[in-house]
Amino acid sequence: VKDSKTAAAALKKIALASAVFVSRGDDSGTHKKEKQLWEAAGLKPEGEWYREAGQGMGKVLQMAGEMEAYTMTDRGTWLAYMNKSPLQIVLEGDETLFNPYGIIAVSAKKYPDANQAGAQALIDWLVSEEGQQLIGDFKINGKQLFIPSAGEEAEVQDEAV
Repeated sequence: VKDSKTAAAALKKIALASAVFVSRGDDSGTHKKEKQLWEAAGLKPEGEWYREAGQGMGKVLQMAGEMEAYTMTDRGTWLAYMNKSPLQIVLEGDETLFNPYGIIAVSAKKYPDANQAGAQALIDWLVSEEGQQLIGDFKINGKQLFIPSAGEEAEVQDEAV
């Protein structure tokens, strides 16, 4: 699995070997991404080797560690739990694993009582040089968690919200 170039290729190897894989199985964003990756690999995971936990990420990492299994996790939970588990990262860097965060204000037309000025102030601060610096400087266990990326995507117009 370690020599795989993509997450889909790694998952294919896991399935072909019937190596135990612990899925969140909870319809979270991580679980949805995992399902997309299985589909990209052309596989429908099922059988004794595929375990759906129906749990949060911390519990899934604990279970995978206890079972010496594979799992897919977000960077933040991994960094918070890495000293509590024998697991090791076997694949990272695949663009399909990138999980960007975004921020938009709710529509003033649909939600006229919303604090539009406060929402815009938060947005402006997050995309400012200071906000981006703090985002990039945020660390867990000495490891950077987020990559500041304001300005890399076209801004969403109010009509599209």
